[in-house]
Amino acid sequence: MSKIKQKDFGTPASTAEQLVQLEIDGFKVTAPAGTSIMRAAASIGIDIPKLCATDSIEPFGSCRLCLVQIEGGRGMPASCTTPVAEGLKVTTQNPRLAEVRRGVMELYISDHPLDCLTCSANGDCELQDMAGAVGLREVRYNPVTTHLNATKDQSNPYFTFDPSKCIVCSRCVRACEETQGTFALTIDGRGFDSKVSPGQNQNFMDSECVSCGACVQACPTATLMESSVIEHGQPEHAIVTTCAYCGVGCSFRAEMKGEQVIRMVPDKDGQANHGHSCVKGRFAFGYATHKDRITKPMIRASIHDPWQEVSWEQAINHAASELKRIQAKYGKASIGGITSSRCTNEETYLVQKLIRAGFGNNNVDTCARVCHSPTGYGLKQTFGESSGTQDFDSVMKSDVIMVIGANPTDGHPVFGSAMKKRLRQGAKLIVVDPREIDLVKNSPHVKADYHLKLRPGTNVALINALAHVIVTENLIDEAFVQSRCDVASFNKWKTFIADPRHAPEQTETITGVAASDMRAAARLYASVNNGAIYYGLGVTEHSQGSTMVIGIANLAMATGNLGRIGVGVNPLRGQNNVQGSCDMGSFPHEYPGYRHVSDPATRDLFSTAWNVPLSLDPGLRIPNMFEAALDNSFMGLYVEGEDIAQSDPDIKHVHAALRAMECVIVQDIFLNETAKFAHVFLPGASFLEKDGTFTNAERRISPVRKVMKPLAGYQDWEVTQLLSNAMGYPMNYQHPSEIMAEIASLTPTFTGVSYEKIDELGSIQWPCNEETPTGTPIMHTEEFMRNDGKGLFMLTDYVATHERITPMYPLILTTGRILSQYNVGAQTRRTANNMWHQEDRLELHPHDAEDRGIVDGDWVGIKSRAGETVLRALITDRVQPGVVYTTFHFPESGANVITTDNSDWATNCPEYKVTAVQVTKVSQPSQWQQEYLAFSEQQLEFLEQGLSNG
Repeated sequence: MSKIKQKDFGTPASTAEQLVQLEIDGFKVTAPAGTSIMRAAASIGIDIPKLCATDSIEPFGSCRLCLVQIEGGRGMPASCTTPVAEGLKVTTQNPRLAEVRRGVMELYISDHPLDCLTCSANGDCELQDMAGAVGLREVRYNPVTTHLNATKDQSNPYFTFDPSKCIVCSRCVRACEETQGTFALTIDGRGFDSKVSPGQNQNFMDSECVSCGACVQACPTATLMESSVIEHGQPEHAIVTTCAYCGVGCSFRAEMKGEQVIRMVPDKDGQANHGHSCVKGRFAFGYATHKDRITKPMIRASIHDPWQEVSWEQAINHAASELKRIQAKYGKASIGGITSSRCTNEETYLVQKLIRAGFGNNNVDTCARVCHSPTGYGLKQTFGESSGTQDFDSVMKSDVIMVIGANPTDGHPVFGSAMKKRLRQGAKLIVVDPREIDLVKNSPHVKADYHLKLRPGTNVALINALAHVIVTENLIDEAFVQSRCDVASFNKWKTFIADPRHAPEQTETITGVAASDMRAAARLYASVNNGAIYYGLGVTEHSQGSTMVIGIANLAMATGNLGRIGVGVNPLRGQNNVQGSCDMGSFPHEYPGYRHVSDPATRDLFSTAWNVPLSLDPGLRIPNMFEAALDNSFMGLYVEGEDIAQSDPDIKHVHAALRAMECVIVQDIFLNETAKFAHVFLPGASFLEKDGTFTNAERRISPVRKVMKPLAGYQDWEVTQLLSNAMGYPMNYQHPSEIMAEIASLTPTFTGVSYEKIDELGSIQWPCNEETPTGTPIMHTEEFMRNDGKGLFMLTDYVATHERITPMYPLILTTGRILSQYNVGAQTRRTANNMWHQEDRLELHPHDAEDRGIVDGDWVGIKSRAGETVLRALITDRVQPGVVYTTFHFPESGANVITTDNSDWATNCPEYKVTAVQVTKVSQPSQWQQEYLAFSEQQLEFLEQGLSNG
């Protein structure tokens, strides 16, 4: 007797708990009602031949190979579409079924080229396997030649479409629809003339295909095949690891030949992605072995000198001696470091440990400062923990989804696909964004019920208006508030938010959103069983970023949308390990686990474990480091894996600070923008060259496993350890698992985490401890993480940003990301992803463009009070009049030349999303761009001189 899992062919979740008993080939089977006969058979080791069926998409029943016979039934039903039922007696193999299957397979083979020995899928072809499984030995029919000479489509840089080998099983079409939700493929024609068609008989590059790879993975033949497999042949082994791009944290099988990655295949057991992927994680891994990789350490006395290649020992000793020299000259607090959200938890932990224990100060910060630090502050204050509340699967139970300041289909595409799937199932959607993202109406079969197209910088006014409707129309979940929240703070907040100044009618002049839309959206969110909020940098990167996070938390608590599946407050983290870098103690005021450096018990714990006295004073934040550098009091910086010279705001100010420092140490895989200001370059390792863990946006700790030797000889944690030892603070770890063991021993939410448990479970969502030994998918189920267990309401006064439009600067610039590129572009720009997005462009509304005599494709100057740059114009009504938009993936674009030094009141997170600008038509690059290009060329010459001398 066998009980099968819920996830299988044709298993509706609504019926999965009701079990039925049946007999398959004489064996007794117990299976959930709704399970297909095919999956029930597979659960006891009986594999029924199939071609159109796969466990990643809904059953289709077109190939007719999986026919079975049912006692007392008529005909031969398809086992993939026929559900189990009580008392069925099923036969999967007999002479009649074998004859029919061979006949079906004959028809397939008569319409298929017989070039198996030279086919790229040879050895990994389901058609080939099924021909063997049904015993096909000859084909009696004349070959059908309607499409055997069809031209290959090689327009996509990552995979080839060979229609001559297509068996029209529709798996690719269904994967595009069901898994990705793009609907880019269709079946064109009828009978033997049927063929898969991207778009309207377009090639793949010209169609709506987003190159997620779902179609390639679903294809049972060589019709859709990775170009890397065609070139290099089939891989011979695989290692499971975690993607190093966005905060979704997809699990992949790195399929290898020796130490060469042939392809990255999304892991069906991956608990964050369930076998899906996007173009970046699936295909854009070539940067790891790009010719621009620097694999030898380098030093120089000045940024005006050529680089000099040196040994690891020389580079480490030089870096340590310079840091010691600076401390002797300027004081203990004159040096510090910056961790990266692209590095592993273990690497980040060691960097902050080196700074606190080895440097003797708390001058450590992370790139999360400039993205999600308001999340940490706001959720810590209200809920007691600095993290999102749900797992990604929770969205599949949401009735209303509110997306605020995020673009999931571009920034978090695998989760965006899951969200679209839930929306196609009937969930309602509210989008709060100044710009029309794809979810508003550009995604097939998905359209927002309400798009609250607010003015940039007015988030808090809008969230207060939504809360006002919920309070004044008695839409509060009183039972939840009374039992789960601090009632005194709620009563104070309720009085505050009920004030007429927060009414939609009063705030619509501020937000630009119609009062009726705000009221309707608030009612919709508050009236359903499960309302979920997902937000991104459009919430946090504001002068009131922390206030807005608190406002979101207030709204969720007031409506009882916390503590169960389908609800929650969910920050969508931008980089792969933003959550982890914060967890590991990368902020200057917090140890790992978000405990303040001034707390005596916490400090004693770490001081004892690290065997060194620790400072009780919070260190410098990144903006403070820059100011101190210009004051000649902060003169040495160790940067691991972060590119502050491109990603931080008011870049001219950042560059001036870096020029002022006496020793900048950069540890990275490329000579990035920050390294152009460095005195020591320590080669880093890509995610394919290291062991460790990443923690994604749902608090999921996932394994990063080394698939090749580090090109420079060391993993990043080993380099940090070498530097620490040279500084005089000994570290002697032999493997990252030992670092994780130390983290677990010192961090309450990680006490149950170990490499052994991660390998056993696949991944773990913290908190993981004695109370929750296998992790915590949903937070705050019984009580909040605050000391008293109650959620805390806080007042959220709207304070207008200092950055306002004027006659000199009449437009508001906001920024964001695009699907094919990632963050500062250091990785994706070194891949074929440039074919989709070759430059950052400035989006303008047609009215604003017409007023300025600008047409699509013109070069335009964008000037703010901080600086000026030049971009090519893209005229679109995605942006509203008065708002312009650009991405920041290319350093020469200078997007952060014009962003200002405004920042969040609580965390100093920069206000990237609101910059007052003027836009004019121009004919040449800006002065900054000309200076940048000259400086970059000089630095490239210095690099080439160093490499040639080496």
